[in-house]
Amino acid sequence: MSKVKLIWDFRGPAAQRTAAHHCIHLKEFITIEQIHGESISVEELSEMHVCATMIIHEEDVTFMREKLKPHRGQRVI
Repeated sequence: MSKVKLIWDFRGPAAQRTAAHHCIHLKEFITIEQIHGESISVEELSEMHVCATMIIHEEDVTFMREKLKPHRGQRVI
């Protein structure tokens, strides 16, 4: 089964805190909606650019895109 990494970008001096807080809400959302999330994490690309990421099954992508509006996504191999 294919997997996709959904990515939300946060920029600026509060990016780390904002991305970490966003991950809390992602965890709550997948629990409520009963979606299987492989991992939810924070990835620091630079001091001023941090991402919240979630890996999900490809079959859940359309639903998640409509509900949570990720900034971008990529296939996970």
